[in-house]
Amino acid sequence: MVTAVLEPSRHPLAPFIHRLEQGLPMLENSDQNVMEVVGILKSYGVVLDAYSNNLNYVAESQFLNVFPFFKYFNGQLTGDRLLKHWWHDRINFEYAEYCMKSMFWHGGGGLDAYLDTPEFIEAAKKAIVARWKNNPFMLGLNKLFPDFLLEQTRQMAYYTGLGQFWRVMSDMFLDLSDRYDAGEIKTTADVTNHVLAGLVADASRPITYKVEIKGEVYELIPESAGLTFLMDTAVPYVEAIFFRGTPFAGTISYNAQAAQVPAEQGIFTYGALYADPLPIGGSGIPPTLLMQDMRHFLPDYLWDYYMGTLRKEQDLRVKICQTFQKSMFCVTSAALMGLAPHGLEPKTLAEQQANREFFEHWMDRLLSSQIKAVNSQA
Repeated sequence: MVTAVLEPSRHPLAPFIHRLEQGLPMLENSDQNVMEVVGILKSYGVVLDAYSNNLNYVAESQFLNVFPFFKYFNGQLTGDRLLKHWWHDRINFEYAEYCMKSMFWHGGGGLDAYLDTPEFIEAAKKAIVARWKNNPFMLGLNKLFPDFLLEQTRQMAYYTGLGQFWRVMSDMFLDLSDRYDAGEIKTTADVTNHVLAGLVADASRPITYKVEIKGEVYELIPESAGLTFLMDTAVPYVEAIFFRGTPFAGTISYNAQAAQVPAEQGIFTYGALYADPLPIGGSGIPPTLLMQDMRHFLPDYLWDYYMGTLRKEQDLRVKICQTFQKSMFCVTSAALMGLAPHGLEPKTLAEQQANREFFEHWMDRLLSSQIKAVNSQA
């Protein structure tokens, strides 16, 4: 039992630190916030199901395919689906690849570390040789540039790593929606607790990767590698996609002399928690693809809410983005609570202080985020 308590934090975002210490999400509670967050996460869950299936399909069935023209069809290519694809009546799997490549670029976590181990390199080289066994050109290319196909194999591992992560999150969000419809989810804290429980339940879920080449199975990431859902995919995902992200082409100069892009990846603030919702819908903005996908699966109650606003469908993607950011602050809250060094019930003053320093560190990174904006919306 704690016999003393810390003084209130003096951090600029102290109210949000205190909320996290009490097991409350960074998003304030209101019926509207709960409705928006659950509604958008239901739509997101449907989209993530499609993203996950495609990423895993590419990793397993398009291994080192030089010209994967039909990778977005999951092996079900028909004339009708091709026409819909050309007409853009489809899920934008390009956004899933954008997230995968952002994770691959930023690295971090056990998956990133394992891909540089002798064990992975040896397994990858065997798979590469088997893949191009009867292709002297590709085998010659591999000898001339031994890191090229190896790096492509590492990227394939990120396809499946993100695909397996999103598989868990999709099921979690759809289950959240079912619980809301049943009257079990009533507050933003209920949302965060649901996500936290899901993260904990699947924390040790193995992340593995194998491919079948000419009837033989090659294990690139065996279960014995010890890679798990939470620390090796979920945490790097939060870091790469929620926090860092990548600069959006057309909105910022990549010219080194302009110095508009930070020199260090670690201080990037282009993730989902920082993005200005207004450019959403513009050409070249990757989240536009996600918002476009989610608009097709909005539950009726969220659609009705958007149609009751001033501009109705005219700024629908912007409104979806604002709602999505609300939901991501709930998800991030769950992740931070789950990673707190001494849980949410520290037993000593020293443990309280360690938790306080942990939360203050993350709040330092959220100073320029949309945390105040999402809490100021009705």
